[in-house]
Amino acid sequence: MNEETIICPCEDVTYSDLESVLSLGAETFDDVKRFTRCGMGPCQAKACFYQVSKLISERKQIPLSKIPYTHMRLPLRMIPLESLLREDKEKPVKTSLSEGHANE
Repeated sequence: MNEETIICPCEDVTYSDLESVLSLGAETFDDVKRFTRCGMGPCQAKACFYQVSKLISERKQIPLSKIPYTHMRLPLRMIPLESLLREDKEKPVKTSLSEGHANE
């Protein structure tokens, strides 16, 4: 793997970015996330968690099974901003997962 290999495609985090934060003392995925935004994109670490965890395990001599999964933050899926701003509580806004916008 070369230095410019992208590990987190959602946030464009490279292998060299990870090496840098691990040398600064990062020991968990959440530490890496705080420094680089790795795992904060639309996939919520589904694409990069294993690679980052494996690298942490190798560099810090921590068993892969001991590296905790990242903390999830709400919302866990994309929602339209207007659904948070609606004053009409009677009629809920339905979200289409395939289109990514509100349907009424």
